Amino acid sequence: MRLSTVILPIHRWAEGQKIWRRAEDLGFHAAYTYDHLSWRSFRDGPWFGAVPTLTAAATGTRSMRLGTLVTSPNFRHPVTLAKELITLDDISEGRVTLGIGAGGNGFDATTLLKGDEEPWTPRERADRFGEFVPLLDKLLREPAGATHEGRFYSAREARNVPGCAQRPRLPFAVAATGPRGLALAARYGQAWVTTGDPKLFEAGTPEQSAEAVSGQVAKLDKACAEAGRDSSELERILLTGFTPDFNPALPAPRRGRPLDSLEAFVDFAGRYAELGFTEIVVHWPVQDSVFAADQAVFERIATEAASRLG
Repeated sequence: MRLSTVILPIHRWAEGQKIWRRAEDLGFHAAYTYDHLSWRSFRDGPWFGAVPTLTAAATGTRSMRLGTLVTSPNFRHPVTLAKELITLDDISEGRVTLGIGAGGNGFDATTLLKGDEEPWTPRERADRFGEFVPLLDKLLREPAGATHEGRFYSAREARNVPGCAQRPRLPFAVAATGPRGLALAARYGQAWVTTGDPKLFEAGTPEQSAEAVSGQVAKLDKACAEAGRDSSELERILLTGFTPDFNPALPAPRRGRPLDSLEAFVDFAGRYAELGFTEIVVHWPVQDSVFAADQAVFERIATEAASRLG
């Protein structure tokens, strides 16, 4: 079991660089950031761009993997994103993972709309994602020039020489729970990402959450079988913070909430290790927010939990 973190892009770099370096010193396998224009309760505060932040992090760290959790078509185009990714992969010397998902109804989904345009429906987001991922895969695998004419995206001899530092391209970690997204994960992903079942956050139990995720795992296995792929080839990543275990409005689990103590976290993560998850991602503490946590406890989890989980 590997342990990684998400560092929100809310800090001016004079302060932010200290956090990314500290994450590496603590031994995190990877440090990710959100790729949004803004996000929920952080909308009215500082929020910096994901790719520039990761580029700066790449120059300030040595071996820790870096990535997005997640990038989506909400405000990205495959052609320009591919160019940024090959640059970032080069600067980081091949340490980048692209977390990618269909996107949701947040601020990203409406910022670029014209006055009379309606936000994309879930079906349209899935349609766009279904075209976005294969085209991005093609652009990163064919640096000499890729051409595509689709319903949503076009590329005409889009050149990305010299291509990714990682071959044949940098890895995709596909966030998905529905059948179409899971099919994309099975075909194009090197990893699969879930946050659990969002319907359970408000009123579910930790046991119900683990059962729901077990069902998602079964659907992933089925999608891989239908694609002719061994599902064990995909890393399985849980982005924490969105299951009932973390909801302060619900009764705390027996040992406390996952970031209350090392024992509580090991108990929580162990349930998901049993489901075959290979990486758990925790949010770097942000005080006075939904991601508040005791920094000392968090750092103890970072340094000791992985060895306890095997």
